[in-house]
Amino acid sequence: MTEQIIHSILLALHNIALVGCAAAPFYNRALVLKRGQCGPKLHYELDKVVEDTLQGNAPYCITFIITLIITGIAMPLNYYLFHGTIKQTNLISITALTVKLIAVAGMVVIMLRIFYRINPQLRELFVKFSPTAKPDESIEKEFFALRAKRKALCEICLVFAIIVLVASAFLGFSV
Repeated sequence: MTEQIIHSILLALHNIALVGCAAAPFYNRALVLKRGQCGPKLHYELDKVVEDTLQGNAPYCITFIITLIITGIAMPLNYYLFHGTIKQTNLISITALTVKLIAVAGMVVIMLRIFYRINPQLRELFVKFSPTAKPDESIEKEFFALRAKRKALCEICLVFAIIVLVASAFLGFSV
């Protein structure tokens, strides 16, 4: 019974992290698409809210991915602790696990690129803008080019998150 309780807690945390990994890029995408309707010209107050929101989500994304990885490792270890062996699986669950791990790795690579390369560059550029002054066109163009790059990477991250969700459904298949 203890094994099942621990497994259930780990699975609940894992599922919350899965949903968080999918929800963050989904809602960020919705925000970016809505902002895109205003065109590629700076609207200081709106763009400040967008940047603060998107860049403020970084700690949540990192927390979700770390929780996903830790609980993903802890569930088979929990089984091992109680049975002294790794749970036997079949080709379907092994394939699902492989696909899921590749998608999670892809999400991590994208997150690292966005959080440690693109977002700092966007912050550097945004401080050059002002709520009252007309923005320098070259800086504005660079700013929106970086945003477009971030948006494209977030679209890929959303696909990876969906793949993680779908693959997770097949992990329950066992021998």
